[in-house]
Amino acid sequence: MTRLFHLIAAFVLLAGRAALASPCQFESQGEGRVAAIVDARSVRLDDGREIRLSGIEATANTQQALTSLLAGRDVTLHGTDDTPDRYGRQGALVFIGASEASVQAMLLAQGDALVSAEITDKDCAAALMASEAEARRQKMGNWADPSAIKNTESPDDILAGIGRFVVVEGKVLSVRQAGAMTYLNFGRNWTRGFAATISKRALPAFESAGITPKSLENKRIRIRGWVEGSTGPRIDVRLVGQVELLGAHEPTGVRP
Repeated sequence: MTRLFHLIAAFVLLAGRAALASPCQFESQGEGRVAAIVDARSVRLDDGREIRLSGIEATANTQQALTSLLAGRDVTLHGTDDTPDRYGRQGALVFIGASEASVQAMLLAQGDALVSAEITDKDCAAALMASEAEARRQKMGNWADPSAIKNTESPDDILAGIGRFVVVEGKVLSVRQAGAMTYLNFGRNWTRGFAATISKRALPAFESAGITPKSLENKRIRIRGWVEGSTGPRIDVRLVGQVELLGAHEPTGVRP
């Protein structure tokens, strides 16, 4: 209970500082009591349903924080679709009782999770990103580690995280198209340097958001996603929310 109190208190404090928007307004998908913590992003309710927490990716401390928050708790579920995924899990935003703050936002505000960018509702995505941003500014949880944000000038450090969800910052040196793929190149050596890839089918979403890949050239941006690659690290960008443009005066987490 002490851990839960500290997490909720931290969220309330950070939410006030970040001036977060109202909680994500999605339809109710029912309620239940948490019977078990399955993994860092999934819980099982007492009626047998397995719930996957939408909108976040796990860090090293997510499962412990999730256990402290949800073990044995009554929860309500909200989302756009209650259809189970191929693993039988129902994706949802999870709320403790009548709380107005989702568990996802609490984890992000404590630095115990990362925004996944899978939630595309503008207001909801902005609220979740604001929670993460404040924790990052305060160097809380995961963000206390200087290497939590990877530097595009150190591609080997990024490649070491292959198969993991990471956050990367750096300057786009060039934008090139090859076939149906657009490459945001962060290194001059295209083979070994870090690159973000955007497929042709994903481009309309970026254009609708007023972003063209070419406009990112010579800009400092933050990319989040799953690291792939062999000789050089890659992140496949499928969602607009995976890309953040960094302002000229915005402090970054990239190591010098």
